[in-house]
Amino acid sequence: MTFNGTWKVDRNDNYEKFMEKMGINMVKRKLAAHDGLKITIQQNGDKFHVKESSNFRTLEIDFTLGVNFEYSLADGTELSGSWAMEGDMMKGTFTRKDNGNLLTTTRTVQNDELIQSYSYEGVDAKRIFKKSD
Repeated sequence: MTFNGTWKVDRNDNYEKFMEKMGINMVKRKLAAHDGLKITIQQNGDKFHVKESSNFRTLEIDFTLGVNFEYSLADGTELSGSWAMEGDMMKGTFTRKDNGNLLTTTRTVQNDELIQSYSYEGVDAKRIFKKSD
């Protein structure tokens, strides 16, 4: 279970541009860029329990691969979609409820890093997490 563990955000790549494209205002973008996000992932077969803890909120999500669920981003954006495994990569495909636009997210583990990539309306970004205790 490659994804299992607690991961703390280490650095961002193009994350502010991505948030801007998502329609998040400047104040929230500045705060989110330094949110201290920690993700704890526990996988049991095709079921996942994910806890997201940041300076702003703590959220726990349970989902099963391939099964649609509802999710809201830290800024309140409501999404509906699902995660699937593609080889060693988790791929999330989510539709925004407010405008119907597609947000795709992938999670891969390379060495000791969890790389979470986002793609929305032609803007790509990454958040890189290091395993923490």
